[in-house]
Amino acid sequence: MAVKLRLMRMGKKKQPTYRVVAADARSPRDGRFIEIVGFYDPRRDPSVVKIDNDKALRWLRDGAKPTERVEKLLKISGAWEEFSGEPPPPAVTRIADAASDAAEAVADKVTDAAEVVADKVADVADAVADKAEDVAEAVADVAATAADSVADAAEEVADSTDDAAEATDTSDEGADTPADDTDDSKETA
Repeated sequence: MAVKLRLMRMGKKKQPTYRVVAADARSPRDGRFIEIVGFYDPRRDPSVVKIDNDKALRWLRDGAKPTERVEKLLKISGAWEEFSGEPPPPAVTRIADAASDAAEAVADKVTDAAEVVADKVADVADAVADKAEDVAEAVADVAATAADSVADAAEEVADSTDDAAEATDTSDEGADTPADDTDDSKETA
């Protein structure tokens, strides 16, 4: 009889948990099994893997073939390395590698975000500079127009002042003449 180490689904609908079992290869997934080797809960964070390494090693030495997923779980528990003779990677190294990979990913994302922000800031700065130039030109145009208007108004005031002065001079000359005559008459008398 061909024996496989495989997962047997347990749990409620849409809430799976699995038993790692030694079962006849011909029996259905959730059917009869020979022995429970361990437990796997993928829904927890981090996922829970509890495997009895002694039972797993006994079945592997007796010729049981693990499925791909069970082989991965056996590597996590360390039973596969004992069976195959490979030294298990230390957990600290795996955690450090995962942490460094995560740090690199975060650094890459931060760098990308910084580049995007720098591009946006440069675009906004260019837009502000363009608007500032437009405003400066508009202010210069308004100032030139205002200066022209003030100059025209000053010329008009100067012209009207000159006209008023001439009119006053003309009226003063006529008034002085009779007064001068009266003054002369007093001197003769």
